[in-house]
Amino acid sequence: MVLYKDIVDVIVEEFSQTVDFVAKELDWKNEHVILCYYSSMIDTAVVMEQLQTIQKRFESGKAKWGETAFTKENKFTMKQLKESICAGETVIIFPSSDNMISILLPKIASRGPESPENEYVVRGSHDGFVENLDVNINLIRKKLRSADLKIENRVIGTKSNSTVSIIYLTTKVDTEALDTLKERLDQIETEMMYSSGQLEDYLEDSIWSPFPQFLNTERPDRVIANLVEGKIVILTDSDPTALIGPISLFTFYESPDDFNGRVLVGSFYRLVRLASFFTAIFLPAFYIAVASFHFEIMPLELGEQVKSSVSNIPFRPIFEALLLELMIELIREASIRLPSPIGQTIGVVGGLVIGDAIVSAGLASNLMVIVVASTALASFVVPSVEMNTTIRLLRFPFMVAASLFGFFGIVIGSMILFIHLLNLQSLNQPYLSPVIPFEPKKIKAVFFRLPFYKQIPQHRSFYFFSKKGSKRNG
Repeated sequence: MVLYKDIVDVIVEEFSQTVDFVAKELDWKNEHVILCYYSSMIDTAVVMEQLQTIQKRFESGKAKWGETAFTKENKFTMKQLKESICAGETVIIFPSSDNMISILLPKIASRGPESPENEYVVRGSHDGFVENLDVNINLIRKKLRSADLKIENRVIGTKSNSTVSIIYLTTKVDTEALDTLKERLDQIETEMMYSSGQLEDYLEDSIWSPFPQFLNTERPDRVIANLVEGKIVILTDSDPTALIGPISLFTFYESPDDFNGRVLVGSFYRLVRLASFFTAIFLPAFYIAVASFHFEIMPLELGEQVKSSVSNIPFRPIFEALLLELMIELIREASIRLPSPIGQTIGVVGGLVIGDAIVSAGLASNLMVIVVASTALASFVVPSVEMNTTIRLLRFPFMVAASLFGFFGIVIGSMILFIHLLNLQSLNQPYLSPVIPFEPKKIKAVFFRLPFYKQIPQHRSFYFFSKKGSKRNG
């Protein structure tokens, strides 16, 4: 049995410099007990009401004092005490029996579900995840009412003790991918786990790849659609973003709007988004190669217009493109950091004014402005912010290769990119599936939005391909 005085001394030593820590001594039926909590993490009125219920049970002796809907009983240890208090629990210590009761009623500060700003849809649900894990799981269970839906928790971070939830459907999930994910989660050693972005670093197959290997979303409907396809969802406490894996490259070009509208309309816009991938990466490089090395491939009239457009520009096309791309990136960053109404104004007015000024000053040609603006629009078509950033990053090496070697540089760069995508995996699953490895029954769903009655299970842009012995890169 731990002495009462020893417990008090240890508690005072551990928490003496924490202003919101409260420790009270109470007398319950001739026994001294100690009440401990963080005042900033509990609703005092609710906890005190529950405390009275526990006290009545304890003093009556008719029921075990730890048996209520909002309490749990543990053996007293200093480690258990600190974990419980830091989790927002109110702890009652009974020195005579070396036991402690935790009241599980923390004060939860959280906003309500709102429409995600980065994943706006014209038609469909407009709720989104929040910073509370229980609320997020509730949003999923409310829309996916199946006993097959399983949730497993991991506590990560020796200091933060953050809860990470693994969510999947037992009848749909690929067990090899699930085992891979659990193994990687169990191997994480860190003091702090504060966001899904940090968690993603530990889970990706190749951390140095520019391509994201998990789909990030704040939309419950998108999570549910992927769960039904056999994907795995990872939620982190205090983060509204869900990670979905394993995924393929083509998953990033699907939008919830595809499945909320007409079949032909959804198919058309999906093809537009897939075409924008090549436009955003290759259009500036193609123009630089033509303007620098390959005038002869253009019709005579068009070639004359290009020559007259660039004749008075003191820079090579690569420097024109880099200057304009830099301006677009600066305007984009400024519009993000500023408040919403001001940011939108900066984006529109800044682009028009700066673009016109650059052309008037003779620092860039009209054609280059058109090319760079078209490229920016093509990159913004992508529904995923992470893939959007990847595309904007990739076009720079292609522009440099085109300025040095013309079309030959573009071909070499394309081969390197293709080889990288062939080797890339998501939870040990191929990144280009179902195109490579080729799956005829599922290939149509990559490029077209099929009617729901023609869709097969696990249809959209993923092919479960087991590859034993595969290793992570990076």
